[in-house]
Amino acid sequence: MDTKNIIQYLPYSKPFLFVDELLEVSENGVSGTYTFSESEFFYKGHFKENPITPGVILTETMAQIGLVCLGIYLLKEDISSKKKPQIALTSNQVDFFLPVYPNEKVRVVSEKEYFRFNKLKCAVKMYNIKGELVCRGTISGMIIAK
Repeated sequence: MDTKNIIQYLPYSKPFLFVDELLEVSENGVSGTYTFSESEFFYKGHFKENPITPGVILTETMAQIGLVCLGIYLLKEDISSKKKPQIALTSNQVDFFLPVYPNEKVRVVSEKEYFRFNKLKCAVKMYNIKGELVCRGTISGMIIAK
């Protein structure tokens, strides 16, 4: 399964799709990017005079790239036109270090900790364009093809 196919199977669409490109995908991890356009819906009310990306959106971006995209890749043998990936986030713990502003591009890097009994757990990091660590954490979810 190539990276474009993985993105096509994501159960999200704009304005809640936070994956622009997958750079690398393997059995052990994934990396991808997203650029937060200044027209994103959440900037209108999140710090009116100095908009920044909400932590929950950063966490969602990390989950979409770092957990869901990897899960789809790991289930590639089970996914078809009749069997779509079903995903449920089960837990996350994220530490935040730097803000992300409108028009900023981020890169998410995820390493699989384990995938068994349809539960995927990953160590996920987000970097800004300068290569600085924005946030990091552990995200887990259940994923099946149904």
